[in-house]
Amino acid sequence: MNNFTDPAILFFLLGIFSGLIKSNLEIPAQVSRFLSLYLLMALGLKGGFALHESGFNTQVLGGLGSAVVLAVLVPLISYPILKRCISAFDAAAIAATYGSVSAVTFITAVQFLEKSDIAYGGHMAAAMALMESPAIILAVLFANMARKHGQGSNSSPTPGKGFAHLLQESFTEGAQLLLLGAMLIGYMSGAEGKQAMQPFTGDLFKGMLAFFLLDMGLTTAKHLPKLKTVSRWMVAYAVIAPIAHAALAWVLAKTTGASVGDTALLMVLAASASYIAVPAVVRYAIPEANPSLYVGLSLGITFPLNILVGIPVYVQLAGVSL
Repeated sequence: MNNFTDPAILFFLLGIFSGLIKSNLEIPAQVSRFLSLYLLMALGLKGGFALHESGFNTQVLGGLGSAVVLAVLVPLISYPILKRCISAFDAAAIAATYGSVSAVTFITAVQFLEKSDIAYGGHMAAAMALMESPAIILAVLFANMARKHGQGSNSSPTPGKGFAHLLQESFTEGAQLLLLGAMLIGYMSGAEGKQAMQPFTGDLFKGMLAFFLLDMGLTTAKHLPKLKTVSRWMVAYAVIAPIAHAALAWVLAKTTGASVGDTALLMVLAASASYIAVPAVVRYAIPEANPSLYVGLSLGITFPLNILVGIPVYVQLAGVSL
């Protein structure tokens, strides 16, 4: 229940309430974009400072390796299951959505850990960046296989040039570069850089996160009506899949001997679903998929579920021994 008294979470609920009552409250798109970039930059710097203190060790390599394994396993498991209930193209899009990650969910989890005085590794920000692209690439391959099998009569496989462009976007996307670049800067500047940037990465962070979650609450409220057209099976998937993915992450983390904080963040990453990076790519790469389905599920159900309930539960479970 302490999570519901956190100001950032309360602002998220305020955003949902404002959207549901059709208030004219809104955050300009450019302001929202700035807040997103600020949070990623601050998170990257925090991760770099922490990584400078800890250095590279087996725990760091184990965390990064677990992140990559999860990023590949989740879409590989999800796609054949989803294809039994919906079209191959929708299944590919949802597999990409739930195989990728939500930066805002991760940042909120980091704030929760800091509030709870639970230590975590700075390398987990790099793990988040590594988990964003594999699911998208696999989903495009799934869609191309479906087209080759004639499941899209008016479709053709993504051409070579387009697929190369997709790969380039996946690995050079601006927000991801900012995150990794900020982490490198934090690592290089060390303790002196941490002290110099404290007003930016520390004092402002909580307020900026609350402002951004207010905007996310407004956005969530806009997508809730879309769920009326979604089948009960898909609604159930949006609730059960994050829990199953978090359980898989828990097993991997415990197997590699990850700390409680790192285990919690890996579970949060596995349980999260992308609602920014994936839709931006999938709309071009898999136009046959229904955006209201994969965006509606991730933003209307999974995102608020993780923010309000999932994060504190995953943190509690992270402390349980294997």
